[in-house]
Amino acid sequence: MTVRGGGLERGRVIQQLRSQAVAELRGLGAGAPFCLLDFPDHRNVGDSAIWLGETAYFREHRGAEPGYVCSLATFSEARLRASVPEGAIFIHGGGNFGDLWPRHHEFREHVLKRFRDREIIQLPQSIHFEHPERIARTAHAIARHGKVRLFVRDQHSYEFATANFDCEVRLCPDMAFFLGALDRASAPEVDVFYLMRTDKERALGAPAGLPGYTSRVADWLTESRLSIQAHKLFGIARGLVGGRLDRIALRHARYDAAARARVARGCRLLSSGRVVITDRLHAHILSLLLGIPHAVLDNSYGKLRRFLDVWTGEAAGVYCASSMDDAERWAASVLSAGR
Repeated sequence: MTVRGGGLERGRVIQQLRSQAVAELRGLGAGAPFCLLDFPDHRNVGDSAIWLGETAYFREHRGAEPGYVCSLATFSEARLRASVPEGAIFIHGGGNFGDLWPRHHEFREHVLKRFRDREIIQLPQSIHFEHPERIARTAHAIARHGKVRLFVRDQHSYEFATANFDCEVRLCPDMAFFLGALDRASAPEVDVFYLMRTDKERALGAPAGLPGYTSRVADWLTESRLSIQAHKLFGIARGLVGGRLDRIALRHARYDAAARARVARGCRLLSSGRVVITDRLHAHILSLLLGIPHAVLDNSYGKLRRFLDVWTGEAAGVYCASSMDDAERWAASVLSAGR
């Protein structure tokens, strides 16, 4: 194990990845109103970071906001067609392309079935299937549609998609990088903050903590429902004050407020540690944006290692750990060097 003292500077990495994404997405769905589907109205901070990055990209590089947005619960085919009679449909990126998180993938297949008259652009995803019959079903839906553009976040997903799906496939960084460099939300409270998965992608048990150092272990799936509802109401109020009077614009304002509150919560958690150890991809990405030294462990199917191999493994302050012991040795080295 070596402690990386150099590596690519944070701002340079962020700018390179943003520029790469802009280049890959250039010209797609341009020149007409567009939709952005599958707002992540749930507690996982990472998906909210992606959503905010996506909408920041559209504002900064398209000079526009989507004419229709929805979550799984608020989707309406009739309202989409009324709000945006023509133009591309973008689908929110993330890590749910496959059969591990079926509700989101079934929604994606439903959109392909119902909107064969529209260009469908899947924003950057990691792909993972466990059942061959689901691969065949997705391949059929994509081939039948005929106008799908699929963006993926790692080389393994790219090779899988080009081998199995009859559509254009492009390799593209995660959209959360459009959040840009962030300031730490607060001063550290402990030496090591472990942000560890507690869901079906978990590959490791709970850590015991690093002897001789203060630590805290948590996931970021806990939130106050009342607090999120309050943020949504404030978002609507700000939208009304800003003159956003139509239903979809106010929905977008509500989504934006909820996503910002969730990302702020995630940044507060990460900022509570002098260093971070995590097996969540967006805990890695947000730690990089925040400038927090961190060790990265893999999830159940290799998503994090694949992402780091392509994009962020050489960034300063990032350590790709082979085990929890390896991550903790790295943390101890960084902490002792900072004393």
